[in-house]
Amino acid sequence: MSQVRLGEIVDELGGELIGSRDLTISRIGPLEGATPSTLSFLSHPRYQAQLATTQAGCVIVAPAMREAAVARGAALVTDDPYLYFARLTQWWARRVRPALPPGVHPSAVVSPKALLGRDVRIEAGAVVEADAVVGEGAVVGAQGYVGQGARLGAGTRLAPRVTVLERCSLGERCIVHPGAVIGADGFGFAPHAGEWVKIEQLGAVRIGNDVEIGANTCIDRGALDDTVIEDGVKLDNLIQIAHNVHIGAHTAMAACVGVAGSARIGRHCTVGGSAGILGHLTIVDHVHISAMALVTRSILQPGVYSGSFPIDDNKTWEKNAATLRQLHTLRERLRALEKKFSP
Repeated sequence: MSQVRLGEIVDELGGELIGSRDLTISRIGPLEGATPSTLSFLSHPRYQAQLATTQAGCVIVAPAMREAAVARGAALVTDDPYLYFARLTQWWARRVRPALPPGVHPSAVVSPKALLGRDVRIEAGAVVEADAVVGEGAVVGAQGYVGQGARLGAGTRLAPRVTVLERCSLGERCIVHPGAVIGADGFGFAPHAGEWVKIEQLGAVRIGNDVEIGANTCIDRGALDDTVIEDGVKLDNLIQIAHNVHIGAHTAMAACVGVAGSARIGRHCTVGGSAGILGHLTIVDHVHISAMALVTRSILQPGVYSGSFPIDDNKTWEKNAATLRQLHTLRERLRALEKKFSP
């Protein structure tokens, strides 16, 4: 699809179009650098200055920006421009990306004991082991691996070089990006005489529906019980989820987050890039952790949390950390003393 009329977009996605339904659009793009055949969007008032100068053929805006948008040309008005933009990209992708035909590539190795649903696609060099289940319309990308007894739900897509090890399961409509590993052994060792004795990891990984997992992210299998990722979770690239972690539905994590073993993270949380969460902690629903923060204790109240602390020898660090938590109280006491003794 090289061009589409605005009327087609509105018929599919709704919204109020101010301007010609016959205006043709050839790309979706940002306000800056847009051309008359670009459909752009304005989701935050901070970019309002670009609205007057953009050459975009049409701009998606909220009702509050209606007049400013109409003053410069065609506008598509909707309550949530960013959500509209997201749905537009999905519709656009379905139109422009060629549908890949189902089938098993001749170089793929599929066990006769595996169960493949209708219209699955197994690409070149992929391996599907015995007792694995690949649901209807699912895709196993090139050089991917689906281990013994693993399960992929309907419509789930594994990009090239994704590994899903034995007995691990993904629900429906999941997307897993290249290089991700689901079900590697958790980091479990018992110290003995100056050495480390491996603790076999006997659990698996259970992933719900509509989960997206970024490139080279690793989700370890549980030691005894399973590691669990609930519905709608979104994980960015290069994330480490350790054994027996439980992540609640619709939580999102940015790149390079590390979550240590047996941590429990609630629903609708967000974790900024490179943040760390120590093991065996509980984080309740609707907690938002800033980038680079280090979570060293359970968080039992919803809210936004930030901060880290420089490394030091442990005894000194603990003393300083305890003092830091009293800093506000100490400041107020100091102010009171200054007022009391000031001339």
